[in-house]
Amino acid sequence: MTKNRLEEYKSKKDEIRELQQKLDNLGKGDSLIGNDTILDYQTGYPRPQSIVGYDYLKEQHLKNRWRRRLDELTSECMEVELWIENIPDSLTRRIFRMHYMDGKSQEEVAKAIHMSQSNVSRKLKII
Repeated sequence: MTKNRLEEYKSKKDEIRELQQKLDNLGKGDSLIGNDTILDYQTGYPRPQSIVGYDYLKEQHLKNRWRRRLDELTSECMEVELWIENIPDSLTRRIFRMHYMDGKSQEEVAKAIHMSQSNVSRKLKII
């Protein structure tokens, strides 16, 4: 596990929340209502006609794309969480969990486990 991958974990968790919110709210607004123009030949001559409707294909495309990305992010986050949970030392595991999974700063972690911030920083540098 690399430091960079652990740092990306926080951003990926935020992206998961954003995608889930987008999926939950898809179709609730006017974003998928569109209009188009067709030519009507009923009189023998082309007359432009406006058509307004809901874009079901775009909705399905967005759902599929966002679900695929959501599955990828969830899988990557699960790998990081599993790695953190498999840290053998209890104190180090708690520090990693609080800092990366719960999003606490080093100072907040230090207060929670009654250590100095510099000791927390040293524990986080073991990777």
